[in-house]
Amino acid sequence: MIIVYLGLGSNMGDREKNILSALAALEKNALKVDRVSRLIETEPVGGPPQARFLNGAARITTNLSPTVLLKKIKDIENKFNRVKNTRNGPRPVDIDILLYGKDKIHKPGLIIPHPGIFKRPFVMKPLKEICPDIYTYK
Repeated sequence: MIIVYLGLGSNMGDREKNILSALAALEKNALKVDRVSRLIETEPVGGPPQARFLNGAARITTNLSPTVLLKKIKDIENKFNRVKNTRNGPRPVDIDILLYGKDKIHKPGLIIPHPGIFKRPFVMKPLKEICPDIYTYK
């Protein structure tokens, strides 16, 4: 089993319910959610004017490959009617693979560690809560 850290966010509808429902959907897809950070409210970064986000992080364990995991995550986002028509636009649920074990992956559509992870406070604050040794992943 591989330990994976995910970033979670929502700024549409009932943000907290969306994130909790996304976590439940991960569990239904044979992904074991081990730990979840507190949710923090943050300002949107980039994109058009939009509502504030709730952001958090989760630690999961899985035996799925990174590409299969990404497909499952995208399927979950789609179930929440996530539409990618504006870069950094509003979204009911956003799930990002932040870390996949200690692996470094650079494929079209999949970069791990997630680009910019160490420069984004809305990612790092929740992630440090559940992964205090985060800087060993650099």
